[in-house]
Amino acid sequence: MQPRYCTLIQYRILLHYEHIASWIQSKTIRTIFQIDKSTKISIITVNYNQAEVTLELLASIKRQSFQDVEVIVVDNASRENRLPELKVAYPDIITIRSEENLGFSGGNNLGIESSTGDFLFFVNNDAEILEGTIPKLLACFERVPKLGIVSPMIHYYQPEKEEKMIQYAGTVPLHAITGRNFTIGKFEIDRGQYNEAKPTAHVHGAAMMVKREVIEKVGGMPEEFFLYYEELDWSDQIRRAGFEVYIEPNAKIYHKESVSVGKQSDLQIYYTTRNRIYYMRRNKKAWEFALFSLYIFAVMLPRHAFGFIRRGQFKKLSILWRAIAWNYFGKRFTFSK
Repeated sequence: MQPRYCTLIQYRILLHYEHIASWIQSKTIRTIFQIDKSTKISIITVNYNQAEVTLELLASIKRQSFQDVEVIVVDNASRENRLPELKVAYPDIITIRSEENLGFSGGNNLGIESSTGDFLFFVNNDAEILEGTIPKLLACFERVPKLGIVSPMIHYYQPEKEEKMIQYAGTVPLHAITGRNFTIGKFEIDRGQYNEAKPTAHVHGAAMMVKREVIEKVGGMPEEFFLYYEELDWSDQIRRAGFEVYIEPNAKIYHKESVSVGKQSDLQIYYTTRNRIYYMRRNKKAWEFALFSLYIFAVMLPRHAFGFIRRGQFKKLSILWRAIAWNYFGKRFTFSK
């Protein structure tokens, strides 16, 4: 916005100096973190019926001192195409419209096709990037030669609170029988107790940076999952290909969890259940999957079924069953609203 008592010429001079200052900051950051000046970074995000939230993410990218990035926004068949509005607000971004909802993996893979970066930073549209995150993630690749993919620490989005609550500071592997794991640091106040970059079982899909050479070797995100668990499967594929999977807690983002699908929505119940089983099918040994299946039918299904029946949530019970049946009795059991 033009300053109140500023002539047009003075205003243009101010913009010129702001541009120079931003350029100097970017070059300084590259020097501090020893980042090759030829390195290109692509930020990819997928929008689905949440243009306002996506605009907030783009604003957080624009606030970064590190500006040597290309930003790609993929619209995943939203009811209303608002990409032109995003393009007006941020003319430098690349926008891609899919007429079909390709899911989280498919939408990001579509973004990969248009990207030119040596490193690709996948960020949920319901996230905001904190200052310094991009160069800190890049510096992690410099320090760890075999690093393939890394996530920053993730805070819950609570702008009104001074103390920040952790959503993600790494994970442990999924249990061979229950198919469950736990997220390190979740619901803890960030007091600096996790301040060392280190290997983790899986990255977090809300924010993950990967080398292009990794994608060229492993391939893009597995699209069979559509939504949820794809980053766990991708982490395992990347590790099996000989790369390391890391958490860099000194880099941070805010995450407005479940903005896109809603807390415990029918969609969430279906895909978290279906893909939990599908992940185990793809990544565990036969005897482990057999024990896991026994747990699903003897423990998990009866427990959830009883809860849904007791609360009169018969539609959710049907959705749960369809998610399980998709894995064991054929893929004709799909999600339907």
